[in-house]
Amino acid sequence: MIAQAALVAATRRLAGAGIEGAAGDARRLLAHALGLAPERLTLALQDPLSEAAQATFEALIAARAARQPVAQIVGERLFWGAPFRVTRDTLDPRPETEILVAAALEAPFARVLDLGTGTGCILISLLRERAEATGLGVDLSPAALEVAAENAAALGVAARSEFAVSDWFSGVAGLFDLIVSNPPYIAEAEMAGLSPEVRGWEPEGALTPGGDGLAPYRVIAAEARAHLVPGGRIGFEIGPTQGAAVAGMLRAAGFEAVEIRPDLDGRDRTVLARAPLDHA
Repeated sequence: MIAQAALVAATRRLAGAGIEGAAGDARRLLAHALGLAPERLTLALQDPLSEAAQATFEALIAARAARQPVAQIVGERLFWGAPFRVTRDTLDPRPETEILVAAALEAPFARVLDLGTGTGCILISLLRERAEATGLGVDLSPAALEVAAENAAALGVAARSEFAVSDWFSGVAGLFDLIVSNPPYIAEAEMAGLSPEVRGWEPEGALTPGGDGLAPYRVIAAEARAHLVPGGRIGFEIGPTQGAAVAGMLRAAGFEAVEIRPDLDGRDRTVLARAPLDHA
């Protein structure tokens, strides 16, 4: 079978399975089956597929038709310009989270803490941009931390990063210039409305804390100042309805310069704040 014909058939199959963006997903998976960079696929579309490549492609398409996310199927997701390994033990890095990275880079920092690090995408991206900085990423999941450590090694920051099991601050010592977190924030009542790719394939503990989705912010806001240097900064990713509540928690905990920022669609996505210079 010619690659182009296989691609057309796969696109139809994915569209029939209700996959949005079926054509793009099929192209990405065909490139992966052929061992090609996605941008080079066009050059191979008139070539015949080997039996091995055809079998591989069919298996990839079957996985996608079963609603497994493309990033899990190919094993990586591009984030902040770098490929991050992704597994079923980690949250799939999302473009919205780059807003938090960009905000964190607006001021200097030497030591950063990433709470609920997952793939390590936030921490590692920050360390790659600041060659002198060091950081700690913590998570409840040892499997996720293993992925994060692999990503740190692959992306050249292993010597400047540490990873540890911790329930938020329970295993954290020392002071930091910057604390960042993309905690689980989906309310329990919202879980049923998630796409099958998210609800069925990503780790539930990385998606929702149960209840109203705000429990992690309550803990972090209450305890963060004890782990920040005077004037240190904190930044959260949030759900689009949570900005006012999270900002209020930070103000109640004594933080200053509290700011809510939107994503590219205009929805609240990031909350930023600064610890006072006087920690009294």
